[in-house]
Amino acid sequence: MSKPTTTTSKITLGTISMYGALFFLALFFLMPAYMAIVTALKPPAEINLSTAWELPSKFHWSSFSDALSLLKSNIISSVILTVCATTLSTVLGSLNGYVFSKWKFKGSEFIFTLFLFGMFIPYQVILIPLFQTLRAMNLYGGLPGLILAHVVYGLPITTLIFRNFYSQIPTALIESARLDGAGFFSIYTRIVFPLSIPGFVVTGLWQVTQVWNEFLWGICLTRHADNPITVGLAQLAGGQAVSWNLPMAGSIMAAAPVLLIYIFLGRYFIRGLLAGSVKE
Repeated sequence: MSKPTTTTSKITLGTISMYGALFFLALFFLMPAYMAIVTALKPPAEINLSTAWELPSKFHWSSFSDALSLLKSNIISSVILTVCATTLSTVLGSLNGYVFSKWKFKGSEFIFTLFLFGMFIPYQVILIPLFQTLRAMNLYGGLPGLILAHVVYGLPITTLIFRNFYSQIPTALIESARLDGAGFFSIYTRIVFPLSIPGFVVTGLWQVTQVWNEFLWGICLTRHADNPITVGLAQLAGGQAVSWNLPMAGSIMAAAPVLLIYIFLGRYFIRGLLAGSVKE
C-alpha cells in the first residue's frame, strides 16, 4: 500500500511580512485598551501625560469599586433595556420572518421591502420625530419609551435574518402540518421555533451589541435616573477636574459584557450567519 502524501506549507518572506504586519496592526488596535487598563489601575496622583504609558507602581483596584458605585443605576438600566429590547425585537422579528417566508399574502413582498428601508435610516434622522412621538404617547423620559424605540428600530434587521433563515425550511413540512390541522401558532411553536436557535443567536448577539452600546437615544430620550451605561460614562468623564482612573475603569466594565459574549458565543454567531446561506 502506498503511504498517504502529506503537504507541508513553506514559510516564505511574504508570509513572514504578512504576519508581521498583522501583528503590529493588532498591537496598534489594542493600544487604547492597554491605556484604559493601565490608567484604571493607577491612583489619581500617578496619572499624567508624561507617565501615561508606564505601568502603575501599585495596582489601584479601588477604581473599579468606585466606578461601580457611581454607575450602578446606569448598569441596571442598561441590563433592563438590553434584555427587554433584545427579547422583544428577536421574537417579533422571528414571527415577521415566519410570515414573510411561509405565510405570504398579497402585497407581502412590498411590505417586506418597506421593512428593509428601516435598516438604512440613520438614528439622527428620526431623533426629533421619535422624541415627539414618545412624548405624545407619554413614554418620554423612561426606559419603556427607549425600549420601544430599540424594538422598532431593530425589527428590520431581525426580520431580514429570520426570513432568510426560514426560507431554507422545506415548505412541504409546513404544508404537511397544515393538512394535519395545525394552525399558525401551532406550526411556529412545534416546528419552526425549535429550528430557529441559530437565528436567535445571531439576532440576539446583534441586538445586544447595538442596544448596549447605543448613546444618542439614551441621552436624548431618557432622564437622568434612567440613563444607560454609555450616558453614565460620558457624565463620569465630563467636567473640569476628572479622575481619569474612574472613567477608564467604567469603560472596561461597560465593554466587558459584550466582549465576553463574543468570546464565548462568537463561534455560534458565525454558524448562525452561515446557517441557511448555502442551499444544498
